[in-house]
Amino acid sequence: MAQAFFDILSSLGSCLNCFPSSPTLKINSRSFKILRLLGEGGFSYVYLVQDTSTAELFALKKIRCPFGAESVAQAMKEVEAYKLFRNSSHIIHSVDHSVASDRGGGADPQSKTVYVLLPYYRRGNLQDMINANLVNHTRFPEKRLMQLFLGVCYGLKDMHQYKGGRPERMEMPANGGADGAKRNAGKRRADAAAGADEDDETEQQRPLMDEEEDGVHTAGGGVRSYAHRDIKPGNIMISDSGSEPILMDLGSIAESPLPITSRSLAIATQDVAAEHSTMPYRAPELFDVKTGTVIDTKVDIWSLGCTLYACLVGKSPFEMRSDETGGSLSICVLSGDWRFPDEGPNAKKNKGKGPAGAGGAAASSGSDDEAISEPIREVVRKCLKVEPSERPDIDELIEIVKHVIDELPESDGQV
Repeated sequence: MAQAFFDILSSLGSCLNCFPSSPTLKINSRSFKILRLLGEGGFSYVYLVQDTSTAELFALKKIRCPFGAESVAQAMKEVEAYKLFRNSSHIIHSVDHSVASDRGGGADPQSKTVYVLLPYYRRGNLQDMINANLVNHTRFPEKRLMQLFLGVCYGLKDMHQYKGGRPERMEMPANGGADGAKRNAGKRRADAAAGADEDDETEQQRPLMDEEEDGVHTAGGGVRSYAHRDIKPGNIMISDSGSEPILMDLGSIAESPLPITSRSLAIATQDVAAEHSTMPYRAPELFDVKTGTVIDTKVDIWSLGCTLYACLVGKSPFEMRSDETGGSLSICVLSGDWRFPDEGPNAKKNKGKGPAGAGGAAASSGSDDEAISEPIREVVRKCLKVEPSERPDIDELIEIVKHVIDELPESDGQV
């Protein structure tokens, strides 16, 4: 009798082992096991998942759309962007996507979730590398850093000067033009303040690719221009080889240039930037959007300067400056108030003399800015001009960075 009891227990234990220890979900016809959370922000979550058939690892982005069709439209605009730049080696592409209705008690019948399946990069992103440098008191070898930076520039060039056919069109919700709740809130505030201009609102809300076009503008040599609007270390993945950067998180992308023709459009653009463009890396023209100005790809050049500074020092120049002064980060940005840590009346004066004495320096504390060579400092300075017209465009920046790389000695280590 006892033996029979133990046999039953053994069989039951074997049966329990058949059930997966992690939750699973389906993206169209493929099943995935959810392994762990990689990151989150706003209404989105990113998970590490594994294909149950092939054991291949992917990153799964889950975008909650609690406001129905309007928020689904914004999420699908991001999916469209992944398809738009699928031929660029420096911009992440989607593997698959699906839209599911939310279920469960209390869920809004219009609430949906968009799942986007993306490649998984085991090295993580540039922010992970910055954090590791701070913890380990190490720094990026300068030449390797600038080579990675050049790769980021090439990715942005593919956006700023997009050439190619229209991606596969996706079904959009009925109002397929709203860009999210905050944009609508900005519209309502603009309505009350100055009267809405329907044409201007359409300018902000239009999809990435117009139905009547073939994917490129006929003017300007057949080039269509887009701005990422949220370049930062956390949005730059590193390839598994460690040699190539990959731009990710395309939820902020916008067609460029965008003329600000009314107060309502200015407010709406500023609201969108507040939602999608990370504050310490956001260009000054997105903090205070003025009627009569033009928002273009120069916002990304500013963010590149902030990103390079963060790789050198450990955080954005305006985070650093607002921490030093106790002042507002936005005021620091709008006034262009930043400096390298070894600059200023109370700082050490023996900053990097040039590439010969700095580029091959041994690993040191992340705060030891004496090792930053002058050519790299100058790249940051050129990008962080408050007036957009004074910043280089992406082609000019690429040439500047190539020249700096040629001047720097070979790095002893790998990033």
